[in-house]
Amino acid sequence: MKFASLFAPDPVRYDGVRPIQVHLLRAFYVLMMLFVGTAAWRSILTHQGPWDPVRAIAVCVWAAYPTLLILGILHPIRMLPLFLFMLAYKAIWLGAVAYPLWRAGTLWGTPTGDIARDFLPLPFAFLAVPWGHVFRTYVLPPKRQVA
Repeated sequence: MKFASLFAPDPVRYDGVRPIQVHLLRAFYVLMMLFVGTAAWRSILTHQGPWDPVRAIAVCVWAAYPTLLILGILHPIRMLPLFLFMLAYKAIWLGAVAYPLWRAGTLWGTPTGDIARDFLPLPFAFLAVPWGHVFRTYVLPPKRQVA
């Protein structure tokens, strides 16, 4: 495979998505499985006593989406909606929770600041998304079949 071919859309194998973005998606899927999935499953498997229901929901979501992303390694484009879910919740959290605390000068040195630090690489994840494909697939109306 030529280096330049990584940056050219591949209409046959990846539905017009650039192979570099497919490889980046796979890399993010693996990273999420390793970091988020491992931490969430460890929390579930080692938890003792009754759960706080809201925290339990959050931990179960954090365990479910990276576990489902195992499929993303095989089918990176098909699992894009799950990746978009991750981008959305982290971006909303940074804007609604972290940003006001940062503006007030009270973010860093707190548990919220620790989470914000983990979420700050989020712009790199946005680079992996094939936005043209997302727009064509999820925003535009489907093309009509001519009989």
